[in-house]
Amino acid sequence: MTYPTTRAFRARVARIERLTPTFARITFTGDDMQHFGGDGFDQRIKLVFPLANGEFTDVGLFDEPVAPMTVWYSRWRALPEATKNPIRTYTLRAVRPHVAELDVDFVLHGSESPASAWASRVVVGDEIVIIGPDRRSGVQGRGVEWRPGRARTVLIAGDETAAPAICAILEQLDVDVEGLALIEVPTASDAHEVTSRSRVQIRWMPRDGAAHGSALTPAVEQWGRERRRPAPSAAPLPEPGSDEVLWEAPADVVADEYAWLAGEAGVVTSLRRHLVRDIGIDRTAVAFMGYWRAGRAEGS
Repeated sequence: MTYPTTRAFRARVARIERLTPTFARITFTGDDMQHFGGDGFDQRIKLVFPLANGEFTDVGLFDEPVAPMTVWYSRWRALPEATKNPIRTYTLRAVRPHVAELDVDFVLHGSESPASAWASRVVVGDEIVIIGPDRRSGVQGRGVEWRPGRARTVLIAGDETAAPAICAILEQLDVDVEGLALIEVPTASDAHEVTSRSRVQIRWMPRDGAAHGSALTPAVEQWGRERRRPAPSAAPLPEPGSDEVLWEAPADVVADEYAWLAGEAGVVTSLRRHLVRDIGIDRTAVAFMGYWRAGRAEGS
């Protein structure tokens, strides 16, 4: 039997753990969650949240055979707003197929975002739909951007929206990897435990009410000043437009050092520009992802 690489899973909340004032870990389970895949690191998944009445509009997510994303997504986009379930992209924090469970860490930032609002009021037993890899397909690497190649010195940097991905990456690094992980969070109380076999130093940096990037930017610049590089290349570096998705993750890294940047789009763009233009790091050794954009509602 052939299985799709990605499909929808019906899930329900099994546990809720408030990690810090900003982070909540929600554990999900489901009747067929033992088939949920994932290659770790920064594995992306999509969450389909219930409408206010708790219902899910049928767009073909559970059709047999499984409908391609282009099909069900087109149906979803055509729905009236009142019947359109919010869909958001998250990082899979952990998956335990042997007990049919997976964890997702949520950033709680008020009720304006449907995801944050849902996570703030959720109770055990509430239902959700999770779109992610089916391990029975045998396909690996879908939705994973962490691809450092042979590099054993790394820079990992992001804000609170990237913290779950960064923590998942750190927990899976090999013992011979060294470098620095910089995680900007709203307050000092938002730092939480993460273990790593690697020699990567982990630094939680609170903003304490300052603007996004106020802690992350100088820390990355300091890391850059300590690098020994030839003269920076004068080659032009394309700048994304205001409506473009900020996302570039090279697949064939051959450099000895690798940088992974994620978080607010404007901050990430600036950090990438600094590393490539000012420091001279090879563009093909820098992965950068705009998880969200200041002043703009999160999309699906």
